[in-house]
Amino acid sequence: MKINLPTAITLFRIALIPLFMVVFYLPFSWANVAATSIFFVASVSDWVDGYLARTMQQESSFGAFLDPVADKLMVVVVIILLVEAHPSIYVAIPAVIIVAREISISALREWMAQLGSATTVQVSFIGKSKTVAQMWALGFMIYAEPLMGLPIFAIGISIFYFAALLTIVSMVIYLRAAWPVITRHG
Repeated sequence: MKINLPTAITLFRIALIPLFMVVFYLPFSWANVAATSIFFVASVSDWVDGYLARTMQQESSFGAFLDPVADKLMVVVVIILLVEAHPSIYVAIPAVIIVAREISISALREWMAQLGSATTVQVSFIGKSKTVAQMWALGFMIYAEPLMGLPIFAIGISIFYFAALLTIVSMVIYLRAAWPVITRHG
């Protein structure tokens, strides 16, 4: 199998995960800036690889499989580290909602694909909005320190709750779209 540029970018995003983890735990004052930067690069690369795959007509089944896996790996790792770094119910509630939805919808998509109904649960605008909100929230929470008097971590938590709300809405949309297939094959 030949790895094209969009797939290489996706693999690069996966490779950033252990680097992010190491930098996140560094005991230096600049570690949060570096970790936020790595997360930002990973987030932007998610858009770049999809854009390049479409415009260069290099979409592949492997890339279509790998891209959401890379996204979910990065998001779940960041969420776990943030819950560990800020152990409170206020961080844990949206974290559990988001992780549970990601697992559930991934399983639903896989099952639907096995039934030949994968297009029933394609990514929606709400799902994409949820992803954008998650990335902003997690970026703010990774940075965590006040900036120009703004409570960055608190802003991140607020956006994280908004992302959790969008997560629930997008899950309902996916389940509603899949419901006829679920009841037919359930």
